[in-house]
Parts: sequence; C-alpha cells; structure tokens
Amino acid sequence: MPARKPRTIPPREPEGERLQRVLARAGYGSRRGAEELIAEGRVRVNGEVAELGRRVLPRDRITVDGAPVPADPDLRYLALNKPAGVTSTLRDPHAAESLIAYLPAGPRVYPVGRLDRESEGLLLLTNDGELAHRLQHPRFGVEKEYLVEVEGDVSREAVRALMGGVPLEDGVARAVRVDGVRRAHGRSSLTVVMGEGRKREVRRMLAAVGFPVRRLVRVRQGPIRLGRLGPGESRALTAHEVAELYRTVGLDRARVSSVVHHRRR
Repeated sequence: MPARKPRTIPPREPEGERLQRVLARAGYGSRRGAEELIAEGRVRVNGEVAELGRRVLPRDRITVDGAPVPADPDLRYLALNKPAGVTSTLRDPHAAESLIAYLPAGPRVYPVGRLDRESEGLLLLTNDGELAHRLQHPRFGVEKEYLVEVEGDVSREAVRALMGGVPLEDGVARAVRVDGVRRAHGRSSLTVVMGEGRKREVRRMLAAVGFPVRRLVRVRQGPIRLGRLGPGESRALTAHEVAELYRTVGLDRARVSSVVHHRRR
C-alpha cells in the first residue's frame, strides 16, 4: 500500500492591508508616493513611526503628519450640492424627491444634518458615525455659512439683532457673523454664519426681524466649501478635507457606523 503523502497546509495569509495601499486609497497620492511618506517618517501607526512593509487593520490608528487617516475601505466622505425641492433624507414616503437619486454607488452614506426642502447648497454625507455626530452637536460649534436673499432692504439694526439674539419659539438664536449685505430693487443679499443647526433656523430668524427669505444656499460647513459643485453633483472629499474635519471636532479615529443620528435643520 503506497505511503500517503503528508498533507500540506497552505501558508497563512498575513493579516491586514499594506499601509501604502491604505494611504493611496485615502488620497495620499500613488502607492509610490505613499511609500515615500512612510520612508520620510511622516506616518505613524498606533503612535509609532511606521516602516515600509507594515500591514494595518481597520482598528489601527494611522496618522500622516499628525492628521488621522481612515483605514477602513468602507468609510466614505462626500459633498453634495443639494438642489432646491429635494428632501434631505434617503427615504421618505411623503417626499417628492429624496437624496437617494443623487448618490454614487457604493457603501451607504448618511446626511450630516439637514437642509430644508426649499434650501439648497452644501450637504456632507458620510458613514463615519462619530464624525457625523460631532459635526452636528452644538458643543463643537461647527460653523455653517449661508448666502441668503430676502425681501426688503436689510437695515443695520436688523443685522445687530441677528448677531445679538433673536427670540424664537425654541429659544434665542444668534448668528456668529452677518456681513456682505447688498441692497437693490427692494431686495437684499447677505452672508449669515451660524454655529448651530436648528430646524429652519436662518429662515425663522430673518422672518422674525421682518425679512422673509426668498433663497437660501449653504456654501460652507466647517472647513468644507461648496465651490464649483453644480446642483445635484457630488464629489468625494480629499484626504486633506477629511483631516481638516477631524481637526475641527477634535477626533483622532474614524469609525464606520450603519446608523448616523441627525439633528434636524
């Protein structure tokens, strides 16, 4: 009876993903460019300077020049120019149109806060649950900047009132800054910067001081600007933009979340 051949056990696949691949996917150039960052000692994993050939897991904390880098391939960060008439939800049986038609294929993302149906402009979307939570929480005071067109000639007294505090049914609301006021043909345009995001807050503040809003466009959320993104268009945030968001809210690690809680706006 012929002797049995010894059973061969295939070599175990090394755990994790090559660090340079993670960096390249996160937007830090090509793999060659990522390797150069590692060789220069600018990359750390769990606080230690990384070496070429290092493999990492989604739970590892990776930084480049101190800025956190998302290691999980399912993490996504998008900017969308929400058109007027679109509801800031993914599913709403009462909405004529939701965000779902404007999102690219891939892992599900969720809106960071809301823009009311009539408003338009920048809306961030992500599945990074902790980042989304902090961007929306009033404690972090992440600024939101709006270009607003109203009926009437906005007076200096109205601007002072907006910044001093306007009583609303859910408490006093204050603008961080109001500037760029232009008046023409019985209408005014102005820039309003807020540090919180209550439901329809800017519209209600301006109506309370006698200037109903005709159009409202959000042009900035924290360090992210709308730029030249056309209505209905979306784009992935760059590695630098994601790092700036982390710095803004004091976050040092990315986490995928299947549910992101919103504060209505």
